[in-house]
Amino acid sequence: MHLVRAELAPRMERPRQELGWRKALTPYFGTIPNAVITIVCVALIALFAHHAFRWLLVDSVFSGGPAACKASDGACWPFFTDKLRFMIFGFYPFEEQWRPVVALGLFFAACGVSMKPSLWGRNLLWGWGILLIAILILMRGGVLGLSVVPTSQWGGLPLSFMLSFIGLAGAFPLGIALALARASKLPVIRVVAISFIELVRGVPLISVLFMASVMLPLFMPSGVTIDKLLRAQTAIILFAAAYVAEIVRGGLQAIPKGQYEASAAMGLHYWQMMRLIVLPQAIKIMIPPLVTLFIGFFQDTTLVVIVGLLDFLDTVRSSMRDPQWQGIVVLEGYIFAAFVYLFFSTIMGAYSRFLERHFRMGHD
Repeated sequence: MHLVRAELAPRMERPRQELGWRKALTPYFGTIPNAVITIVCVALIALFAHHAFRWLLVDSVFSGGPAACKASDGACWPFFTDKLRFMIFGFYPFEEQWRPVVALGLFFAACGVSMKPSLWGRNLLWGWGILLIAILILMRGGVLGLSVVPTSQWGGLPLSFMLSFIGLAGAFPLGIALALARASKLPVIRVVAISFIELVRGVPLISVLFMASVMLPLFMPSGVTIDKLLRAQTAIILFAAAYVAEIVRGGLQAIPKGQYEASAAMGLHYWQMMRLIVLPQAIKIMIPPLVTLFIGFFQDTTLVVIVGLLDFLDTVRSSMRDPQWQGIVVLEGYIFAAFVYLFFSTIMGAYSRFLERHFRMGHD
């Protein structure tokens, strides 16, 4: 009985609960080093914001021409009034620019509809196929009374989205096929898949575009030419497929072996097992790296300038190199391009996080 405590333990005061704002500021001001770092960072951010505000609004020029901008130390907004349509649509005929506007509107509307997982299915794939054909007809013309606009005059933002979206859409099934071929037990198929993946991943995209632009026509019969846009699109699809294949292979390796054994026990053959059991689970795991790859290729479309195509960043550069504005506009174009790329990349990243939460793949 001497091990049993007879008296009550002394009463302890209820621990004090920190207020919300105090709890939020504790990581930043909890210690002296943290407080110093926080104060320095806040001061630098405030200094940058002050100069950015003056450059964008206080000292900027809102009307006039190159002469007015040259006499000012602020941003030159008339530059955008003069060059905005060229930066977005490139050399597409001015009077026909309503067509890429409609095409972009249809594309963004379809993307908004496709973001809802409950609508995923065969009907959505058919809808996208019909929509892409309609967009190509709208951009190219030649039917329904639309004048023909050659692909050499396509450029700007529509071209960037076309190259990146169609490139990844075409690379995804090819990448899955390459990943399955690399995991095949047939030596010839496995060696071919490994050789293609390692060869493509071992060279930069600019070299693949250069080969498609310069070397491919040398192997074509005399008088036969391939459209520059088609060559660039094919090169991007093949290049992206190698990276998609490795992402898919990583997703397949993350699936437990028991899933394969259970599928075999149910009597499913190889393609049924992959289509119904393995790939649906692997694709959920592949969402973050696939979105990262898409963002990267959306930004890497700037390399198509090597084949004579002007994507969004190249049209911005061409606008800044205009003799009328050269030397006057230095930062405005690049800041505008950075904002556009950041805007769409942020939307892609946010949608990736939404899919992770929807499929319960996150950890928060």
